[in-house]
Amino acid sequence: MKVAFVGKGGSGKTTLSSLFIRHLAAEGAPVVAVDADINQHLGVALGLSEQAAAAIPAMGADLAKIKEHLRGDNPRIFSAAAMVKTTPPGTGSRLLRLGGDDPIHSRLAVPAAGARLMVTGPFSDEDLGVSCYHSKTGAVELYLNHLVDGPGEYVVVDCTAGAESFASGMFTRFDLTFLVAEPTRKGVAVYRQWTEYAADYDVALRVIGNKVHGPDDVAFLREHVGDALLCCVGQSGAVRAMEQGRPFHLDDLEQRDRTALATLRAAVEARPKDWPKFTRQAVEFHLKNARAWANAATGHDLAAQIDPDFVLGPDRPRSADLERAYAAAAAEPGYETESALWDAATTS
Repeated sequence: MKVAFVGKGGSGKTTLSSLFIRHLAAEGAPVVAVDADINQHLGVALGLSEQAAAAIPAMGADLAKIKEHLRGDNPRIFSAAAMVKTTPPGTGSRLLRLGGDDPIHSRLAVPAAGARLMVTGPFSDEDLGVSCYHSKTGAVELYLNHLVDGPGEYVVVDCTAGAESFASGMFTRFDLTFLVAEPTRKGVAVYRQWTEYAADYDVALRVIGNKVHGPDDVAFLREHVGDALLCCVGQSGAVRAMEQGRPFHLDDLEQRDRTALATLRAAVEARPKDWPKFTRQAVEFHLKNARAWANAATGHDLAAQIDPDFVLGPDRPRSADLERAYAAAAAEPGYETESALWDAATTS
């Protein structure tokens, strides 16, 4: 299942997403965590040192290689340069699996709290004043568009704050979106934005009340978000200790908070998987982006990249071209390292 955490800046979405990731991993579920927020704090929230978190390879920096890998031998995509963040997979594309032996997971993901963590990366000096952050989150959108997640597998994405997620079609890439809201007017205003912007896209949205002090706070949230309110969590000494860098374990949480995490997982598991809708929306946003800017940017009609007979899902056969590329690369001198295999496989 693909899961997003969104909310107002400072609402606690990174903290709650990290707790949910820890909860899933502790239950033995395969989990890939993705930090797609401009403020890259998920690694530290998952227990990494600031130095270790800063050293994680950035998906945004490897976007060209990600594109080259994912396009595989799809005849509709004649070069990685012609791929954009919305390019959907088709026959011949390389599809990803959480437990797969592919260079995206093996090169860009690092262990963190029992999960594997990938990051979009922060702004570099070259980015300042030149590009928007969605040039980096485009790597996540491509990743999600090509990922076939199976039962009991999770991808949890800590998204950009506020309504920034609507600058791309990534908000439709999730089976369930958790919106973290404080019991304040500003907190529920983001919920209203989401329901308004996502109204036409059948986005499954549930609200987690955070920093809740008592029944009045719960009543305020219920008044403004109604049945979308899934559960509430309050102030936690254990969470504060975690945020201060002190040792932390899920067992340190109060029972109410452990129950809330189990409630989140139950809500995700109850969601039906709709691969045709997922594919249809990918195509819709690809066409929208093609008309708006991508055709002009690439000099090509990107509608031609759409494979009308392709529906992403677990019944799709896995492309064999990656195995062929690895075998050929491994047979060459000097390709003993995984980094060299990545370079060779994605340029062959």
